[in-house]
Amino acid sequence: MNSFGHWLASPWRRSTVAVLAGALPVLAFPAPSLWWLAYVALVPWIALIRSAPTAKRAAYDGWAGGFGFMVGMHHWLLPSLSVFIFVIGALLGALWAPWGALVRHFLAGTPSRGRIAAALAVLPSGWLGIELVRSWQGLGGPWGMLGASQWEVAPALRLASVGGVWLISFLIVAVNVALAVLVTVRGSRVPAVAGLVATAAVTSAAWMWSPRPDTDGGTRIAVVQPGVIDGPDRRFAREEQLTRDLAGQDVDLIVWGESSVGFDLGDRPDLSQRIAALSAETGADILVNVDARRSDKPGIYKSSVLVGPDGLTGDRYDKMRLVPFGEYIPARSLLGWATSVGKAAAENRRHGSEQVVMDVGHGLKIGPMVCFESAFPDMSRHLAEDGSQVLIAQSATSSFQQSWAPEQHASLAALRAAETGRPIVHSTLTGVSAVYDASGQRVGQWVGTDASTSRVYDVPLATGTTLYVRFGDWPVHASLLVLAVWCAGLLGRRFRRSAPAPRVPPARTAHESPARPGR
Repeated sequence: MNSFGHWLASPWRRSTVAVLAGALPVLAFPAPSLWWLAYVALVPWIALIRSAPTAKRAAYDGWAGGFGFMVGMHHWLLPSLSVFIFVIGALLGALWAPWGALVRHFLAGTPSRGRIAAALAVLPSGWLGIELVRSWQGLGGPWGMLGASQWEVAPALRLASVGGVWLISFLIVAVNVALAVLVTVRGSRVPAVAGLVATAAVTSAAWMWSPRPDTDGGTRIAVVQPGVIDGPDRRFAREEQLTRDLAGQDVDLIVWGESSVGFDLGDRPDLSQRIAALSAETGADILVNVDARRSDKPGIYKSSVLVGPDGLTGDRYDKMRLVPFGEYIPARSLLGWATSVGKAAAENRRHGSEQVVMDVGHGLKIGPMVCFESAFPDMSRHLAEDGSQVLIAQSATSSFQQSWAPEQHASLAALRAAETGRPIVHSTLTGVSAVYDASGQRVGQWVGTDASTSRVYDVPLATGTTLYVRFGDWPVHASLLVLAVWCAGLLGRRFRRSAPAPRVPPARTAHESPARPGR
């Protein structure tokens, strides 16, 4: 054992290295946006795990690395959740414990070519299994999926149109596994290089043959970003002023950010009339977002509400997927103490029951989402299936202005656009606001967190259906199948080993038989 191996013999030192190795991929995401790092960032973690002396230690290394990744990815929540962020990191980090055991199973020692080839399929599949589990809204949603780090890489966005962000994650992990084998296992060049070549071939095939969205006209959409303003009345007045500046600019739709209206419009007809007057003055419907206790049913809702020149149009979308702890506390009777150590929701908000496609005039249909719903690939895919021509994401990250959160959130919209072949408008209260075309490329400039302005974007519309919209999350289903086949094969081998040996009758000789000894 070399000197570094002796140093790692300490469980605490080893766990610390695992935490740091697990956190390394976070640098591939905004704000650092070192996207290329994603293709090598898992190599140190994999190399550490494969050197684990036991499967139990490998699982601990996986757990510690998962903890580092989750805390690093969500570190900007620390002011809101306080020490609870570390509890969440420890709980969700445990999802990587089985993955750590898998890495050691396939790559420990001097693995055969067949074992390496199997690792190139099973280990990325295991990673997708983790991303699938933690994508459940109750566990915080799919924020920080590894493939989302490639939001500004054109070939990766093309892959997203084929298999969503899932396919990108799978191929990134496959590349990392192949590179880890090349670096740490002697005589492994053939299967490792074959894995890299296969990844390049899949990417090239997607680039060459995947359907491209067909541009079909365009629309002018304005975003209104008031900036950080205390108090719903002052914020509304600033939004009103910025919207009035859009008069005469021939816009088809105006979008305000999340929680842009702090009062229920059914209970405040004066505000509805003021927004309707703005709609008449600008010649465009206005999509606002109401964060208030409703007058027609109990509870607080976050709702996208469309207002035209004649007032409320009746189109309303109630946010379906709420942010754990930020908008509700799961199992509040058990975890309600979180309100005493952080900025957790004092009262649970209510959620809607279905997605909505709105007709805003000018022949334009939009599909609204609220806040971190833009992180969920299935929501934008369903809106595209239902006929939405433009996806709208209304957001607010005012609590996290000086962190990586605004850039991370804005980058997710690029993936949703590429997956669905539909442009997306990401409109926020406080930045970053952004617009992407149907291939995920940026339209115009981002509106940063230091801006208080309204801005008009010429958004190209598109037709056609991407393979991801048509076939859904097929990389996840394929990965689950790979894991099921591998588990079945493993159980089959163990069953054959544990089966009793067949009974062999005694051999006959010339002088005796089993029935008549000595004869």
